[in-house]
Amino acid sequence: MSLRIYGNRPLKTLPGQATRPTSARVREALFNIWQEKLPNSRWLDLCAGSGAIGAEALCRGASLVIGVEQSNSACALIRENWQPLAQPSQVFQVLRGDVVPRLKALQGRQFDCIYFDPPYTSDLYEPVLEAIVQLQLLAPLGEVAVEHRPRQRAITIPPGLEICREKMYGNTVLTFLCLQDEAIPDDSDSASLAIETPPS
Repeated sequence: MSLRIYGNRPLKTLPGQATRPTSARVREALFNIWQEKLPNSRWLDLCAGSGAIGAEALCRGASLVIGVEQSNSACALIRENWQPLAQPSQVFQVLRGDVVPRLKALQGRQFDCIYFDPPYTSDLYEPVLEAIVQLQLLAPLGEVAVEHRPRQRAITIPPGLEICREKMYGNTVLTFLCLQDEAIPDDSDSASLAIETPPS
């Protein structure tokens, strides 16, 4: 199975629904929204799946792309997809393992764009967002894009982040988070984000 990204470039994907690639419509919308951030940007792709988002970031001029993915086979596929796309001036890295411990290993680095697309029914949303804040992984003026389903249970966005925009594309929502003005805001400033509830 394959999909196509920016420039009609083909990418390989794993069989089945284990990695659930982000749809072409959502990818195109994301990169249109972030087009001014793209040149020489530092990207972090969390729960990277087939690596389609990171691949497009490379094609559109990111200087650094790091992907985090738990699946060993998916990591091998991401490397295979990214290698022919990366120019000599671009750097990419694929980190295998659980996303929160892997984020801790990135402490001291900052990213302009962080794309976070976990399994919709997972319990990763809150701990990952909290880790991004605590580890100071988001650069000033950077944004986190969170992919999720609409109109489901709410999770708390940790102090330090706020919703700066939200877009819906069919059954998919992209919620964009940015740093709050104050480094340590009051808990009363917290907000919520709609995430799919696991079936009972």
